[in-house]
Formats: sequence, C-alpha cells, structure tokens
Amino acid sequence: MGQITEDTLYQGRVTLFQPEKGFRASTDSLMLAAALPEKSGGAALEIGCGCGGALMTAAFRLSQMQVTGVDIDAVMTDLARQSVSSNNFKDRVSVETGNAADWVRDKENRFDLVFANPPYFEPGRISAPGAEKAGAYLESLSLDGWIKAMAFAAKPRAPIVIIHRAAELARILAVLDRLTGEITVLPIAPKHGEDARRVLVRGRKGLRRGEVRLLAPLVTHTADGEASEALDAIRHGRAIDW
Repeated sequence: MGQITEDTLYQGRVTLFQPEKGFRASTDSLMLAAALPEKSGGAALEIGCGCGGALMTAAFRLSQMQVTGVDIDAVMTDLARQSVSSNNFKDRVSVETGNAADWVRDKENRFDLVFANPPYFEPGRISAPGAEKAGAYLESLSLDGWIKAMAFAAKPRAPIVIIHRAAELARILAVLDRLTGEITVLPIAPKHGEDARRVLVRGRKGLRRGEVRLLAPLVTHTADGEASEALDAIRHGRAIDW
C-alpha cells in the first residue's frame, strides 16, 4: 500500500487517512462537500469516494444524514473506513467496495442526495499517471455511465451534484439534460479574469427540462496567490451558496 498519512480537514475537525503518494484529497473534494445541500434526515451517496476526502467532509456537514460511499479500489475503501472510525461516524457513515454500475443495480430511487467527483485524466498535463494514481485517472466507467449510475440511485427530484473539469461540461450537460431538471452550473476559476478549470454542476432527477443556470464564477485565489474569501470559507467547512 505504501506510506499512509493521517491528516486533518476543516481546521482539525475532520481526520483523513490517505496515501502519502498518489491520489489525495484536494480542493475539489472540499468544493464538492461544500456544494451539497443540507438536509434534515435522509440518505446521501457518493459514487467513487476514494479514501474519503469528500465523504468525510460531507458527513461532517450533513450531520443529520446517513451517508454511504462506494469505490472500486479496496485499498482506498479500507482507508475510508479507518477515517469513519476515527471521526466517530460509524453510526451513520458506511463505505462499500464495488464497481458503481454493478453496486447501484438494486438501489434504484434509494438516495435523497447523490454526489461525485468522477475520475479524469487531463490531456497535456500528465503524460502517464504513475501506478499510485492510475485508479484515480483511468475511468472504470465512462463519464456518461458514471452520471447515469448516480441518477439511477437518486430518488425522484433528488439533487445530483458533480465536480469535474470545465472542459467536460458539454459531456456532463448532455447526459444530465436527459435525466434531470433545474440544472445549475457554477464555474470555478483560479483567479479573476482566468478561465474556469472546474465546474460544479447540480440537477434534480426527473424534473422537466428547463433553462440551465450559469452562475458567475467562484474564484479561489487573489491576484497575489492567496486564498480568496470563498476558498477560505470552504476550507473552514462552510457551504457554497448557489
């Protein structure tokens, strides 16, 4: 497995065990957790939870929900379970190991909220992922299949929330437009005036198709490279208002 680090998020309020090398929790994980609507009760699902960066922070924020994470990588799910125990989440957080498309087959219309940071490979930035990162970059499902699995598991009218590369927005919308309504897109840009590199996309299962809302970008850093107020709030565990 290699070396494991014990880290904290939300200023020490959430513990996370993760590999020292390879795919680790990132700002994307915190953004995804911050983008989730708080609900009083119900069940949430993360497809592709990895070692639990978004799962643990989501469980912390959604303190009244039962939260399930599923991932195909048994090493990562073992680490996620270790984090569940360390954070005293055992009574309401569970982690499953399996391929998402297979795992959801008997869970149609089961969850009140479904979220994911589908794996991706950025052409031109990484020539070939190393062995430690391969699982995070090489999709076991196509992006289309990933989103369809999310929608299948969601209850009618339930929110589906995704963070992904901005370059994949057309693919995401093409699938969500057939499965959801009330679609909202929040671009995430590194600085004012720069192109968005990530997008948060939210839809609600089964609602009528309508206009897509494209919001003003969330900017993560100031001109001198410091964290913006928005990013600082996310790092402190506050929700994104979108």
